[in-house]
Amino acid sequence: MSNHGHEHEPHRHEHGHEHHSPAATTATQVRPGSEWTCPMHPEIRQDGPGTCPICGMALEPATYDPDAGPNQELADMRRRFWIGTALTIPVLLLAMIFPMLGIDTGLSATANQWIQFALTTPVVFWAGWPFYVRAVQSVKNRSLNMFTLVAMGVTAAWAYSTVGLLWPTAFPEAMRVMDGRPEPYFEAAAVITVLVLLGQVLELRARESTSGAIKALMDLAPAQARRINPDGAETDVPLADLVTGDLVRVRPGEKVPVDGSVTEGHSSVDESMVTGESLAVAKQPGDAVVGGTVNGNGSLVIRAERLGSESLLSRIVSMVGEAQRSRAPIQSLVDKVSAIFVPAVIAVAVIAFVLWLLLGPEPALPHALVVAVSVLIIACPCALGLATPMSIMVGVGRAAKASVLIKNAEALELMEQVDTVVVDKTGTLTQGAPSVTVVQTLADLTEDEVLTLAAGVEQHSEHPLAQAIINGARDRELGAPKSTGFTSEAGGGVRAEVEGHTVAVGNADYVSAPEHAEQAADQLRRDGATAVHVAVDGQVVGVLAIEDPIKPSTPEAINALHEAGLRVVMLTGDNQTTAEAVAQRLGIDEVRAQVLPEDKGRVIEQLRAEGRRVAMAGDGVNDAPALATADVGIAMGTGTDVAMESAHVTLLGGDLLGIVRARLLSRATMRNIRQNLVFAFIYNVLGIPIAAGVLYPFLGVLLSPMIAALAMALSSVSVITNAARLNRVKLGS
Repeated sequence: MSNHGHEHEPHRHEHGHEHHSPAATTATQVRPGSEWTCPMHPEIRQDGPGTCPICGMALEPATYDPDAGPNQELADMRRRFWIGTALTIPVLLLAMIFPMLGIDTGLSATANQWIQFALTTPVVFWAGWPFYVRAVQSVKNRSLNMFTLVAMGVTAAWAYSTVGLLWPTAFPEAMRVMDGRPEPYFEAAAVITVLVLLGQVLELRARESTSGAIKALMDLAPAQARRINPDGAETDVPLADLVTGDLVRVRPGEKVPVDGSVTEGHSSVDESMVTGESLAVAKQPGDAVVGGTVNGNGSLVIRAERLGSESLLSRIVSMVGEAQRSRAPIQSLVDKVSAIFVPAVIAVAVIAFVLWLLLGPEPALPHALVVAVSVLIIACPCALGLATPMSIMVGVGRAAKASVLIKNAEALELMEQVDTVVVDKTGTLTQGAPSVTVVQTLADLTEDEVLTLAAGVEQHSEHPLAQAIINGARDRELGAPKSTGFTSEAGGGVRAEVEGHTVAVGNADYVSAPEHAEQAADQLRRDGATAVHVAVDGQVVGVLAIEDPIKPSTPEAINALHEAGLRVVMLTGDNQTTAEAVAQRLGIDEVRAQVLPEDKGRVIEQLRAEGRRVAMAGDGVNDAPALATADVGIAMGTGTDVAMESAHVTLLGGDLLGIVRARLLSRATMRNIRQNLVFAFIYNVLGIPIAAGVLYPFLGVLLSPMIAALAMALSSVSVITNAARLNRVKLGS
């Protein structure tokens, strides 16, 4: 793994036009139509496996496939590593261990070197062959990367040793110290190759584990469903065999196999795995259910409605996968550094080689070679390239486990900077299920008569308050009389002809409410209710108090947002008095009331103009313009109808505590990325000078190329290990 030279859009090779790693392409069974991509360069897409033309990294499937089988790239690298290790151990014994321990093998120096040559050559050119393929590709694509450096370093060590073995007279006599031949570096070439292979194996294994969140989500859905056939018989069939409209039985304790609606039976369903809500939800005929949730004690018959890629679970998996591969703005810093990094390293290696050749102690050439190879190997920019994408991948997956869906890496980065949270009232702070609590009459009509007339008008409206009035009439067992000539005014009210009278239901301005009616309404508003006037033939005859219960989790969430240093602003179309009563009860900092839906975006713009970083939480439908205007738009999902497209973040549980979780995770992820970048920069800033020999004049120490290779392999593994710590981040309740 490595970083790249530049982020080249021209390198986007679509549908099989890339150069493939021979090992990967021959070993992998490619599923038709499967798309593969590079974790560090998501713009690279192709059919089937291969390597990234920018960084040389092994590509991986763009979408998680539970039937894909073992990772063939990992299997190939593991095989090359073990065979390479078996051949390298004797080389290491002959070149270093036995001489160090004073063990006499009985071999002449010449025979010893020939054995090393015979063992090292297949290690370099068979076990290390993928590195050469990627190095050549990097030169062709003018995008030098880690594999360019590895191939140069290993080839230099092997070529020097081989020339010394075959043509010893090419070297000055002073250097021919072993049976008339210069000292070889076969062990360096072999060990470097094996250590880079080890790094690839560890890295591929770690990358595989970062898809754990998606695997966990995919595993929520059962593999089979119990279909009810037209003749009433029931058979177990694979999910892929179901079609829309099929009836499926879900027995007690079983997982719901598909998204659909209940046609028969009563039960409670545990939706916590999808929505994060801990309480089971009662289900009866007509209610929607989500695939992957767990049925309780009752038996349900469900009509399949959304199958395959249309199901909520599939949409979530797709969204998480896309977000994991998106690029964070902070990556642009890495790109700028990487654009000059590899050429600069090659230049440093050349300069170090020349300086050691001219100024170094005798024998100068071997010293110069060791220094140049060490610089090339230790400077591989794998840690730098992995720093951001690994943290993003793990962070987005961790969020999904907490029922927080993050649309892209930019949203994850911006969430950390948010200082103001704007929340819609209905459905966000409240349960979104308003009900009539008081009917106050102001004329000679009874409460039931006022409510009946209001229900007659509102039966044509789809507003949440209209539904509350209709439900209120139904609860009192009142009918809704027929009405004609229905008209509505956004933000005002509705009007219709009911039983020969013109009935209007709406705010004070809409019905021209007199002062005494508005005073009565104000009294209701002070208790936190929404007041709706009812007028008959131009005279206000009553006021309805409609209250939407606060979600149980809202007070805790508001407190947590305040503890995080965030300012909370409530944005609502409600009357100012009602809004302030609710805000006071919850401790909300600022209220913007009587705001029409089309004006919500303007309020967000005002807050941003004041220099605030704004997150807007709404239902994701009516609030779509405001969600798009905010720095981070947060949709309050219900788990069945998630408005994922309109927002940057979707809270599946429809719970404000999700904002707290999203911000905690954003801060943890960005902190993790910075740790990785600091480590990668420090590693290279310190490693390159040491490899170049700056300590030699003071300590007489030269860094062995083998130690450089080990340090390089461990640097990338340490970055991945640090990113994996995000899986353990505590996100509160």
